[in-house]
Amino acid sequence: MGEATLTIGQVAAAVGLNASAVRYYERRGVMPPPERASGQRRYRPEAIARLRTIQAAQQVGLSLAEISQLLAGADNGESAEVLRELAERRLPEVEALIGRAQAMKGWLELAAECRCASLDICELFASDDPSREVGAVRARSARSAVG
Repeated sequence: MGEATLTIGQVAAAVGLNASAVRYYERRGVMPPPERASGQRRYRPEAIARLRTIQAAQQVGLSLAEISQLLAGADNGESAEVLRELAERRLPEVEALIGRAQAMKGWLELAAECRCASLDICELFASDDPSREVGAVRARSARSAVG
């Protein structure tokens, strides 16, 4: 059995997961099947590093399919290339998400200052796409505050 001495509970605890999450990653193929001793899963210390990689990739929004690609690249010595490809593919999505979040923030900032008597007359609700109205409403609010 070599150095595979960690239980599933030890591996899971080392990275702050439940044992069920480790089993799930095994079923999905992002964790290799562990060795077994008397029917119990036994892991090598490298399993902890792999779980940390999975967690880091999930934190930046990679799917399990993308994480599988990344880990396969790492296993084949092509991790940097696969990582670059995944990052280049995901960056435009993140930039679009940031744009939507900034528009939402702008709209909510205006809504927090709204003093309209009803929603029927509020310019924040005058468009099919409220995020487009933020600039126009902000400009009108600035003019009315000055005058």
